[in-house]
Amino acid sequence: MKVLIINGPNLNLLGTREPEIYGTVSMADYLETLKTEFSSFELYYYQSNIEGEIINRLQKDDFDALIINPGAFTHYSYAIADCLKNIRKPKVEVHISNIYKREEFRQKSVTAANTDAVLSGFGMDGYRLAILSLKS
Repeated sequence: MKVLIINGPNLNLLGTREPEIYGTVSMADYLETLKTEFSSFELYYYQSNIEGEIINRLQKDDFDALIINPGAFTHYSYAIADCLKNIRKPKVEVHISNIYKREEFRQKSVTAANTDAVLSGFGMDGYRLAILSLKS
């Protein structure tokens, strides 16, 4: 199964950005861990700080399942939400922090309704749990 993991804005800074919230592991390092653990999956990764680039990547439709952490786009990108609505494949939204323990504006996801599941507050392990959910 080909799984595409997409991260939105500022998530290119994982490992250095607010380590008390996001931890100290970079996405590149964590992705290598995931690829080792889930060797039966083809894991692909894409990150962009630009909304339209994320939509263009999603519309390539060259994957079997999607794990997406839209970052700040979670809270206001109806464009990404509409794009997700048109994807008829398994989709899991992941948030490293518990968005419900953060600022009020972060507690609303406009994209979640167009995914099959949401994982929030499990740290980087949320990506791992999302892959496990695809195994069943």
